[in-house]
Amino acid sequence: MSDQLEKTLLEGNYIRLLSRGGWEFTERCGIKGIVIIAAMTDEKELVLVEQHRQPLEKHVIEMPAGLVGDIPGSENEDFAEAARRELLEETGFEAEQMDLLVKGPCSPGGSRDLTAFYWASGLKRVHHGGGVDQEKIHVHLIPVHQAREWLTTMGNSGALIDPKVYIGLYFA
Repeated sequence: MSDQLEKTLLEGNYIRLLSRGGWEFTERCGIKGIVIIAAMTDEKELVLVEQHRQPLEKHVIEMPAGLVGDIPGSENEDFAEAARRELLEETGFEAEQMDLLVKGPCSPGGSRDLTAFYWASGLKRVHHGGGVDQEKIHVHLIPVHQAREWLTTMGNSGALIDPKVYIGLYFA
């Protein structure tokens, strides 16, 4: 860590704005990191989610994802376990295997949060998903050979496509 003094400029319930060495950046409060899950069914369908994102005021197509250690009492949650939990909550799928693909900063110039990408396989649908609490997540199962065309159609219809979806498509 740097010898430079770090200063909290603003802190909300979920996000903190910090300054160090004249550089301003954010971090999420009370988490260990972020997980993103690339998942494909045995039928070669890419598992994507769609939800309204308040900051953008638009629907966004994304891979299932979530926060690590954000639930009270789970501050030491393992990244792979968080990935399993988030996949189940958002999509209704349990994964037999959860393999780490890569871990690192997602936005290194603006945030110190670390993101871990996982590949989920051996999927078994146990419920319809949709998220927890106020989340209203719609699950899409897209044949991998039709994914690019489907994403283009969704983008043309007004949905935003999280660029990380293309990382999942690459691994699929």
